[in-house]
Amino acid sequence: MEATPIKSDPPKRPTGSRDPVRTRAAILDAATHEFRSKGLTGARVDTIAKRSGVNKRMIYHYFGGKDGLYVAVLEQTYAAIRTAEKELHLVDREPVDAICELVRFTWRYFITHPEFLSLLGTENLHRGRYLKQSALIRDLHSPLIATLSQQLARGAAQGIFRPDVDAVQLYISIASLGFFYLSNRYTLATIFGRSMDDPESLDARGRHIEDVVLSYLRP
Repeated sequence: MEATPIKSDPPKRPTGSRDPVRTRAAILDAATHEFRSKGLTGARVDTIAKRSGVNKRMIYHYFGGKDGLYVAVLEQTYAAIRTAEKELHLVDREPVDAICELVRFTWRYFITHPEFLSLLGTENLHRGRYLKQSALIRDLHSPLIATLSQQLARGAAQGIFRPDVDAVQLYISIASLGFFYLSNRYTLATIFGRSMDDPESLDARGRHIEDVVLSYLRP
Protein backbone atom coordinates (compact mmCIF):
# COMPACT_ATOMS: atom_id res chain seq x y z
CA MET A 1 0.00 0.00 0.00
CA GLU A 2 1.46 3.32 -1.06
CA ALA A 3 2.02 5.97 1.55
CA THR A 4 -0.13 9.03 1.26
CA PRO A 5 2.10 11.98 0.33
CA ILE A 6 2.36 14.63 2.99
CA LYS A 7 1.14 17.97 1.76
CA SER A 8 3.21 20.93 2.86
CA ASP A 9 1.39 23.93 4.19
CA PRO A 10 1.20 26.89 1.81
CA PRO A 11 3.46 29.82 2.67
CA LYS A 12 1.92 32.06 5.25
CA ARG A 13 0.93 35.46 4.03
CA PRO A 14 1.09 38.57 6.22
CA THR A 15 -2.12 39.31 8.02
CA GLY A 16 -2.45 42.98 8.86
CA SER A 17 -4.64 42.74 11.93
CA ARG A 18 -2.65 39.89 13.51
CA ASP A 19 0.91 40.89 12.66
CA PRO A 20 1.13 44.61 11.89
CA VAL A 21 4.94 44.78 12.14
CA ARG A 22 5.41 41.97 9.61
CA THR A 23 2.70 43.37 7.36
CA ARG A 24 4.22 46.84 7.34
CA ALA A 25 7.68 45.41 6.62
CA ALA A 26 6.36 43.31 3.74
CA ILE A 27 4.66 46.34 2.20
CA LEU A 28 7.77 48.51 2.52
CA ASP A 29 10.02 45.84 1.00
CA ALA A 30 7.70 45.40 -1.96
CA ALA A 31 7.27 49.15 -2.36
CA THR A 32 11.03 49.72 -2.30
CA HIS A 33 11.42 47.27 -5.19
CA GLU A 34 8.56 48.86 -7.13
CA PHE A 35 9.69 52.47 -6.65
CA ARG A 36 13.27 51.58 -7.47
CA SER A 37 12.24 49.82 -10.67
CA LYS A 38 9.56 52.19 -11.93
CA GLY A 39 9.91 55.44 -10.04
CA LEU A 40 7.04 57.14 -8.25
CA THR A 41 4.96 57.82 -11.35
CA GLY A 42 5.25 54.32 -12.78
CA ALA A 43 4.80 52.43 -9.52
CA ARG A 44 1.43 50.74 -8.95
CA VAL A 45 -0.21 50.01 -5.61
CA ASP A 46 -1.79 46.87 -7.09
CA THR A 47 1.66 45.52 -7.95
CA ILE A 48 2.97 46.34 -4.47
CA ALA A 49 0.01 44.58 -2.89
CA LYS A 50 0.52 41.48 -5.03
CA ARG A 51 4.26 41.35 -4.38
CA SER A 52 3.87 41.80 -0.62
CA GLY A 53 0.96 39.38 -0.32
CA VAL A 54 -1.04 42.04 1.49
CA ASN A 55 -4.55 43.17 0.76
CA LYS A 56 -4.51 46.50 -1.07
CA ARG A 57 -6.73 48.01 1.59
CA MET A 58 -4.03 47.41 4.19
CA ILE A 59 -1.62 49.61 2.24
CA TYR A 60 -4.08 52.48 2.41
CA HIS A 61 -4.72 51.69 6.08
CA TYR A 62 -1.03 51.93 7.03
CA PHE A 63 0.20 54.59 4.62
CA GLY A 64 -2.81 56.48 3.30
CA GLY A 65 -1.94 55.87 -0.34
CA LYS A 66 0.94 55.73 -2.79
CA ASP A 67 2.43 59.09 -1.85
CA GLY A 68 2.45 58.27 1.86
CA LEU A 69 3.98 54.88 1.11
CA TYR A 70 6.68 56.52 -1.00
CA VAL A 71 7.59 58.89 1.86
CA ALA A 72 7.78 55.93 4.24
CA VAL A 73 10.11 54.13 1.83
CA LEU A 74 12.37 57.19 1.68
CA GLU A 75 12.45 57.37 5.47
CA GLN A 76 13.28 53.69 5.79
CA THR A 77 16.00 53.99 3.15
CA TYR A 78 17.71 56.88 4.89
CA ALA A 79 17.24 55.31 8.33
CA ALA A 80 19.02 52.15 7.14
CA ILE A 81 22.24 53.92 6.13
CA ARG A 82 22.24 56.16 9.19
CA THR A 83 21.76 53.12 11.46
CA ALA A 84 24.62 51.30 9.76
CA GLU A 85 26.83 54.37 10.21
CA LYS A 86 26.21 54.35 13.95
CA GLU A 87 27.68 50.85 14.12
CA LEU A 88 31.01 52.28 12.92
CA HIS A 89 31.43 54.09 16.28
CA LEU A 90 33.16 56.95 14.52
CA VAL A 91 33.18 59.07 17.66
CA ASP A 92 35.49 56.55 19.37
CA ARG A 93 38.09 56.58 16.59
CA GLU A 94 41.01 58.88 15.94
CA PRO A 95 40.14 61.68 13.45
CA VAL A 96 41.94 60.31 10.37
CA ASP A 97 40.72 56.78 11.02
CA ALA A 98 37.16 58.06 11.48
CA ILE A 99 37.17 59.95 8.20
CA CYS A 100 38.70 57.04 6.28
CA GLU A 101 36.20 54.60 7.72
CA LEU A 102 33.29 56.88 6.81
CA VAL A 103 34.60 57.22 3.26
CA ARG A 104 35.07 53.46 2.86
CA PHE A 105 31.71 52.68 4.41
CA THR A 106 29.85 55.17 2.21
CA TRP A 107 31.44 53.81 -0.94
CA ARG A 108 30.73 50.18 -0.01
CA TYR A 109 27.17 51.00 1.01
CA PHE A 110 26.45 52.66 -2.33
CA ILE A 111 27.79 49.60 -4.16
CA THR A 112 25.80 47.07 -2.14
CA HIS A 113 22.57 49.09 -1.91
CA PRO A 114 21.69 50.20 -5.45
CA GLU A 115 18.14 50.90 -4.30
CA PHE A 116 19.51 53.79 -2.25
CA LEU A 117 20.94 55.53 -5.31
CA SER A 118 17.84 54.81 -7.40
CA LEU A 119 15.45 56.25 -4.84
CA LEU A 120 17.61 59.34 -4.37
CA GLY A 121 17.62 59.85 -8.11
CA THR A 122 13.84 59.57 -8.23
CA GLU A 123 13.33 62.01 -5.39
CA ASN A 124 15.68 64.55 -6.93
CA LEU A 125 13.63 64.41 -10.11
CA HIS A 126 10.77 65.56 -7.88
CA ARG A 127 13.03 68.26 -6.34
CA GLY A 128 12.74 66.77 -2.87
CA ARG A 129 9.01 67.41 -2.79
CA TYR A 130 8.11 64.23 -0.91
CA LEU A 131 11.13 64.16 1.37
CA LYS A 132 10.05 67.57 2.66
CA GLN A 133 6.90 65.91 3.98
CA SER A 134 8.93 63.73 6.35
CA ALA A 135 9.05 64.81 9.98
CA LEU A 136 11.97 62.45 10.65
CA ILE A 137 14.52 63.15 7.94
CA ARG A 138 16.49 65.98 9.55
CA ASP A 139 16.72 64.21 12.90
CA LEU A 140 18.12 61.14 11.11
CA HIS A 141 21.04 63.14 9.74
CA SER A 142 21.87 65.31 12.76
CA PRO A 143 23.93 62.68 14.66
CA LEU A 144 26.18 62.02 11.65
CA ILE A 145 26.92 65.70 11.10
CA ALA A 146 27.52 66.22 14.82
CA THR A 147 30.02 63.33 14.91
CA LEU A 148 31.73 64.52 11.75
CA SER A 149 31.99 68.06 13.13
CA GLN A 150 33.51 66.72 16.34
CA GLN A 151 36.15 64.72 14.50
CA LEU A 152 37.00 67.65 12.25
CA ALA A 153 37.47 69.86 15.30
CA ARG A 154 39.67 67.23 16.98
CA GLY A 155 41.77 66.88 13.86
CA ALA A 156 42.19 70.64 13.55
CA ALA A 157 43.22 70.88 17.22
CA GLN A 158 45.86 68.19 16.61
CA GLY A 159 47.14 70.05 13.57
CA ILE A 160 46.34 67.21 11.14
CA PHE A 161 43.23 68.76 9.54
CA ARG A 162 42.77 72.21 8.11
CA PRO A 163 40.56 74.41 10.29
CA ASP A 164 37.02 75.57 9.56
CA VAL A 165 35.95 72.63 7.40
CA ASP A 166 32.17 72.56 6.97
CA ALA A 167 30.95 69.09 7.96
CA VAL A 168 27.94 69.23 5.66
CA GLN A 169 30.05 70.26 2.66
CA LEU A 170 32.56 67.51 3.43
CA TYR A 171 29.89 64.83 3.64
CA ILE A 172 28.34 66.02 0.38
CA SER A 173 31.75 65.68 -1.27
CA ILE A 174 32.27 62.18 0.16
CA ALA A 175 28.86 61.06 -1.07
CA SER A 176 29.05 62.77 -4.46
CA LEU A 177 32.45 61.30 -5.35
CA GLY A 178 30.83 57.87 -5.12
CA PHE A 179 27.31 58.74 -6.24
CA PHE A 180 28.33 60.34 -9.54
CA TYR A 181 30.63 57.47 -10.45
CA LEU A 182 28.05 54.74 -9.81
CA SER A 183 25.13 56.65 -11.31
CA ASN A 184 27.07 57.30 -14.52
CA ARG A 185 29.32 54.25 -14.76
CA TYR A 186 27.74 52.90 -17.94
CA THR A 187 28.06 56.15 -19.88
CA LEU A 188 31.55 56.70 -18.44
CA ALA A 189 32.56 53.20 -19.54
CA THR A 190 31.38 53.95 -23.07
CA ILE A 191 33.04 57.36 -23.22
CA PHE A 192 36.41 56.24 -21.90
CA GLY A 193 36.39 52.70 -23.26
CA ARG A 194 37.14 51.00 -19.97
CA SER A 195 35.27 48.96 -17.37
CA MET A 196 33.87 50.91 -14.46
CA ASP A 197 32.12 48.26 -12.39
CA ASP A 198 34.49 45.30 -12.17
CA PRO A 199 35.92 44.64 -8.65
CA GLU A 200 39.34 46.06 -9.48
CA SER A 201 37.91 49.31 -10.84
CA LEU A 202 35.58 49.72 -7.88
CA ASP A 203 38.44 49.17 -5.43
CA ALA A 204 40.57 51.71 -7.28
CA ARG A 205 37.76 54.26 -7.19
CA GLY A 206 37.32 53.73 -3.44
CA ARG A 207 41.01 54.40 -2.83
CA HIS A 208 40.84 57.47 -5.05
CA ILE A 209 37.94 58.92 -3.06
CA GLU A 210 39.82 58.34 0.19
CA ASP A 211 42.95 60.04 -1.17
CA VAL A 212 40.98 63.03 -2.46
CA VAL A 213 39.21 63.58 0.86
CA LEU A 214 42.37 63.25 2.96
CA SER A 215 44.30 65.56 0.63
CA TYR A 216 41.61 68.21 1.05
CA LEU A 217 41.68 67.91 4.85
CA ARG A 218 45.44 68.31 5.21
CA PRO A 219 46.44 71.76 6.56
